[in-house]
Amino acid sequence: MLDSVSTRRLFLQRGLTLVSAAVTVPTFLDNTVLALDQKADGARVQQASGKDGKILVVIQLSGGNDGLNTVIPWADDAYHKARPAIRHDPKDVLKLNNYVGLHPNLAPLKELYDNGKMAVIQGVGYPNPNRSHFRSMDIWHTAQPDNEVATNGWLGRFFDNTCAGVDPHVGVSIGATAPLAMKGDRITPLSFERPENYRYTGKDRERYEELNQADDAPATQPAEPSAPKTAREKFEQAKIERAKTKIEITPASQMEFLTRTAMDARVSSDDILRMTRGHNPQYQYPANGFGQGLKTIAAMIKGGLPTRVYYVSLGGFDTHAGERGRHDQLMQQLAQGVSAFLKDIQQQENDDRVLLMTFSEFGRRVTQNASGGTDHGAAAPMFLFGKNIQQGVLGQHPSLTKLDQGDLIYTVDFRSIYATILQKWLDTPSKAILGSQFPTMEKLLRV
Repeated sequence: MLDSVSTRRLFLQRGLTLVSAAVTVPTFLDNTVLALDQKADGARVQQASGKDGKILVVIQLSGGNDGLNTVIPWADDAYHKARPAIRHDPKDVLKLNNYVGLHPNLAPLKELYDNGKMAVIQGVGYPNPNRSHFRSMDIWHTAQPDNEVATNGWLGRFFDNTCAGVDPHVGVSIGATAPLAMKGDRITPLSFERPENYRYTGKDRERYEELNQADDAPATQPAEPSAPKTAREKFEQAKIERAKTKIEITPASQMEFLTRTAMDARVSSDDILRMTRGHNPQYQYPANGFGQGLKTIAAMIKGGLPTRVYYVSLGGFDTHAGERGRHDQLMQQLAQGVSAFLKDIQQQENDDRVLLMTFSEFGRRVTQNASGGTDHGAAAPMFLFGKNIQQGVLGQHPSLTKLDQGDLIYTVDFRSIYATILQKWLDTPSKAILGSQFPTMEKLLRV
């Protein structure tokens, strides 16, 4: 015997991703059988509310961003000799020190750096780098280079270990499917391309709505003076009423439970739509999916969702040919998006709560190719942004002449950055999540 509210909570913990038309009754039934057979796991860490908890925003630069044309070693002759057609002139580089500087189109990020809100970590990678997009991305997502059949990611394991029993909005990914990094064995985050897509669209929708109203208070019961009027209030009252009633788990009650879960998604989608449609910041976000994704994330943060991790991607970085034009444009989009987002959350007075991280699956080779582009490489820089980072250029820049088959040799293991974020920002021991205790970067965060 399980009450429907507890059963629904178990179901949500174990992998419900509600994404547009991808939701079907057979998938629901398959997942429910698994969910009802498992015991709930207790949370190891007390969950903060949506209005005061720390938030991590991950930006994935998909395709292999050219780190040497992002954080440019402008003072190194080897850089200019290796890239005669795609190099940046030292006079155009936004200098960070006497060796490296930012791409000329990253002026908004240079402003953040000058204001103490940006850290640059040089030479990030991992041992025995893989130059396949898919395999290297999996390695970054899982933080397990030796595991080729992983079913969960480093953030998913964070959810599993610390967020069991909490709101399903603990992780939100902007995209058609949740990235492997966000997938846990017990918790899978919400994922949608646009807020309008996050609602139940299964068959026989009218019947589902009817079932979800079946256990409202009897018509003969006098209405309270403060009877609920909004959909959200009606949903909350119905949930309370259901909690008072024990039900037997039968095929019929499972179906009823599934339809109620679908309605949970519809109510949540109404909340998200309200947040995003009512959010009109004065800052100009890029008009592409990346920029609008960041704008949606800012709206959800302002709306108080209890989300610990948000995830969004900017693609197009596989610059094998004609790199300069495309990469220059991508740098502009990245800078404009990040700048607008950070100004937005500062105006909300949420900037003290948010840490933003960028990564790419690998960098590019030092020497340009014959097509005016660069081929798959290894180590590359990462950026962190926020009010609580230690501004500066961290880590040792890899040598441009001592190479591994034409690639930069990493100087910082990316798992040390993950460990730092887990321990110092998300307040979670990192060893159980990463599999080993990696050294943290003590100068990266001020918390």
